[in-house]
Amino acid sequence: MTIRPFQAAKRGKVRNTLKMKVLGVVALLGAGLFLVGCKSAPDLTQSQALALIQADYDHAAPVGANILVNDLGMRQGISAKYWTRTTIYPNKFWADFTLSPDGKKVVKLPAGGDVIQWRPDSATDTGYTYRVVTVAANHLKARNLQDAQDEGSATTKGVQFTEAVDLTGVPDALQDIAHNPGNQLSTKRHATFELVDNVWKLHSVE
Repeated sequence: MTIRPFQAAKRGKVRNTLKMKVLGVVALLGAGLFLVGCKSAPDLTQSQALALIQADYDHAAPVGANILVNDLGMRQGISAKYWTRTTIYPNKFWADFTLSPDGKKVVKLPAGGDVIQWRPDSATDTGYTYRVVTVAANHLKARNLQDAQDEGSATTKGVQFTEAVDLTGVPDALQDIAHNPGNQLSTKRHATFELVDNVWKLHSVE
């Protein structure tokens, strides 16, 4: 069969048209994938960041709070009947204090036992403290979160916040001792979040 010139040209135009349509479809698909790939990261709100940090804290075992008892705290503890002085040494500034039954319900001694060995360097050593641990155990609390900030890329954010000791279940008299100078009930922390599968996840707390 003889193919006439105008028929060959027509077939060539059809092929070119089909080729252009195919290329057009490919271009549209590529543009769609490009737009998906360029989709902006979701916001990390303060409430989301707080929930992630607190969930991390709550995952750990609850612990008692460390309280540094200074000279004023020792006198407050005596008034609250948490301990009594049972021994005084010849130098007049060393002493032993024994936990009362009520005291044993609210504090524990790091070394065990029930005797606080009060050993300042001198009678004027106002900086001496003795550490006790609350029987009441709680999780740390995340508070005062700042807005999230990008850290190097849109998929990494940092948040400044305050890590606070929770004194829930601690008697008022012992809380007063915990608020004396020398105690640190809160610490500034920095949390880092990473975007994984378009979901923000807590990476670290420092």
